[in-house]
Amino acid sequence: MASNVLWNSLLVTPTLLGAAVLMSASALAADAPTTDVEALLNETTTIDLGTSEALSATELVPLEVSAAPAASMELATESQVPAKVAIGSEPSMPDLSVSAEVIEANPVADAEPVTQVAQATPGSSVNSVTSTASIDEILQYSNDQNSQSQVTSITQLSDVQPTDWAYQALQSLVERYGCIAGYPDGTYRGQSAMTRYEFAAGLNACLDRISELIAASTADLATREDLATLQRLQEEFAAELATLRGRVDNLEARVAELEENQFSTTTKLRGETIFAVAVPFDEDDSFSASQPIGGYRVRLNFDTSFTGEDLLRARLQARDFQNFDSLTAGGLGWSFGGTSTPSNNLVLDDLLYTFPLGDNIQIILGANSIGDSDFVASTISPFDSSGQGSLTSFGAPAQYSLIPGGFGAGAIIQFNDNLSLDFGYASGEAGDSSNGAGLFNGDYGAIVQLTFLSDFVDAAVMYSNSYANDSFFLDEDRPQVANIYGAQVNFKLGFLQVGGGVAYAPIRVIERGDYDVWSYQATLGIADLGGEGNLLGVIAGAPLYARGFGDGTFNAGLVDSRGADRIPFAVEGFYRFRINENISVTPGVIWLTNPGGDPDLSDTFAGAIRTTFSF
Repeated sequence: MASNVLWNSLLVTPTLLGAAVLMSASALAADAPTTDVEALLNETTTIDLGTSEALSATELVPLEVSAAPAASMELATESQVPAKVAIGSEPSMPDLSVSAEVIEANPVADAEPVTQVAQATPGSSVNSVTSTASIDEILQYSNDQNSQSQVTSITQLSDVQPTDWAYQALQSLVERYGCIAGYPDGTYRGQSAMTRYEFAAGLNACLDRISELIAASTADLATREDLATLQRLQEEFAAELATLRGRVDNLEARVAELEENQFSTTTKLRGETIFAVAVPFDEDDSFSASQPIGGYRVRLNFDTSFTGEDLLRARLQARDFQNFDSLTAGGLGWSFGGTSTPSNNLVLDDLLYTFPLGDNIQIILGANSIGDSDFVASTISPFDSSGQGSLTSFGAPAQYSLIPGGFGAGAIIQFNDNLSLDFGYASGEAGDSSNGAGLFNGDYGAIVQLTFLSDFVDAAVMYSNSYANDSFFLDEDRPQVANIYGAQVNFKLGFLQVGGGVAYAPIRVIERGDYDVWSYQATLGIADLGGEGNLLGVIAGAPLYARGFGDGTFNAGLVDSRGADRIPFAVEGFYRFRINENISVTPGVIWLTNPGGDPDLSDTFAGAIRTTFSF
């Protein structure tokens, strides 16, 4: 585009140059002697347009045409005269001799940029610079430039190969900017020389393409008018903006204060309500007739924290759900069963406070109903939850149920992320000051446990020394001392959990004799069966039973349970179905053989459905 305008302007160059010379006569007279001008016009240098040496021999002599300042431009020299249309081709113009002494002029502002005049050869006039041959060459170059086709893909250039060192550069110019034109025969001729006209044409095409890209990318930007509108709106709403700024500053100050004091004393109410129905399908006739029953249990936990890492819990509880005698004789009971005393009243069930001591020690203080599993990091069993685990107490390892609880303290010392040492002491008669009672002279339980918890396996071994004024297991109205040993393990294999444990407790009845208490169990759990949060659980084993008291020295009313056929055996299966995050329904069945260790008694078969609401 630019090259066409240039060539068209050159067509009228001779006339304009002649007029410029005639009109600048007075200026020449004022700035230089007439003899110098004549000498300049008579001095000739012949330029061979086909050689580059002639260009270097040309001397430029400035000539002031007007006093008005303007940018000067160079007249086309040999390097600017094209010989062929294609970029990089060798010139093939006929020899053409023109005057080479160039006079540089400063045109008046807004005038056409005709600024240089080539000096004629000896005996010729200035107008002879633009000969018929040169005009033909210019027109030919312009026409050939228009005949070049725009290349849209590098593959359209037959003589450009991917192995060429400039291949990537050409590909970018062609396919990204679209400013490279090929020859009509589909070649690029990258090894050929390039004229200044060809360079100007290519550069102009690239600049046009860049201008288009810039215009397209900035089309959606804000204009000067948009900015002026925004400034006007800002001025109009300056008062409102100042008000908003003040409100934002106030909010930021309040947020900063909250961040500095992120924790405040907070009490959260956590509740759990259980509706349950139980039916004894079959049991021995020696037990009093048991009827289907329905009952409830309500727990309200008030959990308070003063530092964000401690916990003060006060639990209120009311319940009314009786156990079947046939299950009780076999050492089993409902995990959520019992009756509040006084009946159906809301009573204080738990009262404890736990807090960290340093980075690795957790302290537990209990003022009511604390003991057994409250002092350990975990009981290991996956079913040890009265609201979400097994329906009977068989889901909780039996060794913990033999430890008296009440008022006491304990600690969990964490050796690392997996291993901890847990211990505690609790008194069941701490509030009674009479003889044989009190904090250290009444019922008590002391426990120590080594706990290992990991993603693959959980395990624990424990020992407890306990004392009871009446009994642990046998209903003997005499003080008893028990040493309790227990071990539990649970393997977590994805959705499948397999585990079990054993409990052993040699017990001495003061001034009467000794007996042993045993229990063992195996557990199988399948998580998320039928849906997220569901749980299928199976427990099988022997509930608590006594051995070694059949010598008749005491407890003569009980039968000898030393025979293997006298050991009770229980199986419980349940399925917890989660309706939503707050409600779950758990149906289950229990089968118990040799209730009370008596093989003459019929097996017990019972079922129950528990609905748990948690919030």
